[in-house]
Amino acid sequence: MGKPTGFMEYKREVPKKKDPMARVKNWQEFQIVVPEQQLQRQGARCMDCGIPFCQAGTSMAGSGEIGCPVYNLIPEWNDLVYRGKWKEALDRLHKTNNFPEFTGRVCPAPCEGSCTVAISDEPVTIKSIEFSIVEKGFKKGWIQPNPPKQRTGKHVAVIGSGPAGLASAAQLNKAGHTVTVFEREDRPGGLLTYGIPDVKLAYEVVNRRIALLKEEGVLFRTNVAVGEDVTAEELDEQFDAIILATGATKPREVDQEGRDLSGIHYAMDFLTANTKSLLNSKHQDGEYISAKDKDVIVIGGGDTGADCITTSIRHGARSVTQFDINEQKQAIRQINNPWPLYPNVYAEEDAHKEAKAVYGTDPRSYKLQTSKFIGNESGQLVGLETIQVNTAWKDGKKVRTPIEESVKRWKADLVLLAVGFSGTEGKLLDQMQVKQTAQQTVEAEYGHYQTNKPHIFAAGDNRRGQSLVVWAIHEGREAARECDRYLMGTSQLP
Repeated sequence: MGKPTGFMEYKREVPKKKDPMARVKNWQEFQIVVPEQQLQRQGARCMDCGIPFCQAGTSMAGSGEIGCPVYNLIPEWNDLVYRGKWKEALDRLHKTNNFPEFTGRVCPAPCEGSCTVAISDEPVTIKSIEFSIVEKGFKKGWIQPNPPKQRTGKHVAVIGSGPAGLASAAQLNKAGHTVTVFEREDRPGGLLTYGIPDVKLAYEVVNRRIALLKEEGVLFRTNVAVGEDVTAEELDEQFDAIILATGATKPREVDQEGRDLSGIHYAMDFLTANTKSLLNSKHQDGEYISAKDKDVIVIGGGDTGADCITTSIRHGARSVTQFDINEQKQAIRQINNPWPLYPNVYAEEDAHKEAKAVYGTDPRSYKLQTSKFIGNESGQLVGLETIQVNTAWKDGKKVRTPIEESVKRWKADLVLLAVGFSGTEGKLLDQMQVKQTAQQTVEAEYGHYQTNKPHIFAAGDNRRGQSLVVWAIHEGREAARECDRYLMGTSQLP
């Protein structure tokens, strides 16, 4: 695909972004539109490799994941972009991915880590090409509502409007079923709306797609907590099938001394309140956890922690530090992380670049474990204490060993806990009598997604545990196919 010699003639060119000191003054997306000619050159770099691992969507036992979970037809649309056939590229993109405008913004691009060019050179800029294809589609008016020509008479409830729920709803609606999506928040979108800052994924981008789904016939009921406002019995009476897409929203707890001090918050509470206040009043209502003029410490080295950095900087934090319990990654692949696995290497995310620009240093500190939180007489957080640890694997588990004489005290007015999630909330599952695993996820076999209740299916983080948006879309699509098969006896959905 692409130009046979393109990967030898052209170097990788990533999209430019606005200067960090300029972009931290607002909540707008900051990627600069890539010229079409540059994108065609990047598409030309896609070589006609015998096995395109970029679209493999598989894994190696005990090692990690390879390629695109939704099986995007990457070489095909790279070639079409190279030849200037953008509408055809969009058609190929939508064939496997309902929401490329989401993945083109927030996906970590495992496809690029598995690109054949990346064996000895930098990979094709797959993610930016995907983003550009779908945005050109919206700009040109090629993306229009396409409701089903006839209805089956079957009714399906989708609980949760994050990426898995939306993907399930889109596919089931396409099959002709009448789909109602329940969302307990005031706006649909789930994680996409309230879990990811507007600078990375603007709500107008999410709402643009939701508006299309509504025009295609998908019904949305917001401010409805299933299990409270609507009972499991009522759902069973009103719907022929149910898809659970409630996410893994139960935060992992930190139980160190001083945890109950004022000033310690879960990262998702911080991010959700921020976006809600931003959308409701541009922060004029004050209904958010402000980091302004505070020394902020983010505990957790993942993407959610980086989102807390991005948000704190825009609030006007005095300082921001991110704790990572693991050691700093190496700049190149290690022997246990070969191509085509996703490259587990050191990288500076946009949040880290912003912090370096604003405060002068990279905000990350490594090998740190919080041992206790420190408060004043009023019960207000004033700092915390850490100890350095070494991490090793023993019998398939991580073992942390404290390093002697490494205790350190840190000043902090605000601590944000971004240490992951421990599973899905169990109250609704108990009411539905749906079985759970030992990991507090829904018990439903991958590829089939059916729970112990034949008419109830599960997809996304509530089934697989905390994962990527692209995996949620993949599972939402597949669960829709299995639900359609249950309802109709057979399914034409991919």
